[in-house]
Amino acid sequence: MKGTTIGEFEELCLLSVGVLGDDAYGMTVKAEIEGRTGRKATISTIHSTLIRLEKKGLLESRLGGATEQRGGRTKRLFTLTAVGQQVIEEARNIRNAMWDDMRDRVVTGSL
Repeated sequence: MKGTTIGEFEELCLLSVGVLGDDAYGMTVKAEIEGRTGRKATISTIHSTLIRLEKKGLLESRLGGATEQRGGRTKRLFTLTAVGQQVIEEARNIRNAMWDDMRDRVVTGSL
């Protein structure tokens, strides 16, 4: 998808939203990234990245119901848009093609 580029952390956030489905909000995205990568991320970094991805049209958000557990506060739930899905699929295809090319060079001894 020409013209839509994302960084590594944005890709991790998009993938986390996709993995989490209906339970994707700031704290669960943070936990998913930290659990899978071992990288620490602040909740403010997660929120700003999710909002930026929403502004790019890669995510949509809605307010979830208030819970007693959250002191009556609502949470902003995120979902991938069709464009967001295309962007992460393109990122995967690019990475896979580059890995394949590198593997071919290793096998032929030209690396």
